[in-house]
Amino acid sequence: MPEPFDDYLDLAECARELGIHSQSLRRLIKQKKIPATLFGGKYLIKRETLEMFKSNYDPRPGRKPLRRLL
Repeated sequence: MPEPFDDYLDLAECARELGIHSQSLRRLIKQKKIPATLFGGKYLIKRETLEMFKSNYDPRPGRKPLRRLL
């Protein structure tokens, strides 16, 4: 039987998956760039949400070049 939080990752696991510091991920959550649930004093992020975010996220600092559709 699956546990209720099997499809969620905590802040440290998500930060490791994205290759960024946990404080950087916390900042992204506060900026509403990635949805997270606060449960028991810990941020939890759905695994599928993290995968969607990761596919479009560039962890390098600084301004990103605009992507053109052409």
